[in-house]
Amino acid sequence: MTKPLDLARLSQRLDQRMSEAARRVAQRTSRRSFLGKLGLMLAGASFFPLLPVRRAFGNEPPQDLAAVSEIGDPQSCDYWRYCALGGSLCSCCGGSATTCPPGSEPSPISWIGTCHNPADGKDYLISYNDCCGKSYCERCVCHRTERDKPVYFPAKSNDILWCFGTESQAYHCTVSLVLGEAEID
Repeated sequence: MTKPLDLARLSQRLDQRMSEAARRVAQRTSRRSFLGKLGLMLAGASFFPLLPVRRAFGNEPPQDLAAVSEIGDPQSCDYWRYCALGGSLCSCCGGSATTCPPGSEPSPISWIGTCHNPADGKDYLISYNDCCGKSYCERCVCHRTERDKPVYFPAKSNDILWCFGTESQAYHCTVSLVLGEAEID
């Protein structure tokens, strides 16, 4: 024969154990320490959505504006779109200034620059996407640092390999996409 469950006794034991656990925590930590750790955890959690990772539903790499008039050679480091590019030109490695070569994929994460187009005299916001998944292309290596920022501004630095969010983190080359006309004050 089983004994009936005594809920009052069970509740009393649970209260006693919770009280003992709370006392142990209170003896080992101060309120300041607890609030500091809680604040740090909340501040850290607020930055989680800003991490540069590919989202499951969307955010494909930006598309190039087709209506921009252009002059110059896309296989030359002096081409106007490459004012903040650091790396190999995809136009020399089997792709174009705007498309990755076959066998590589564009990184969803990019750095940006503002370049002056001599064809129309306007400034444009340029997105630089690394193409990843193949070995390094050593042709047409450029390193232009016009308006480049130090690494503590990572979104504006061309010194970082941006092959995150792709199947392979092997860098191959870089494409440059015109995002739109820049508004410079």
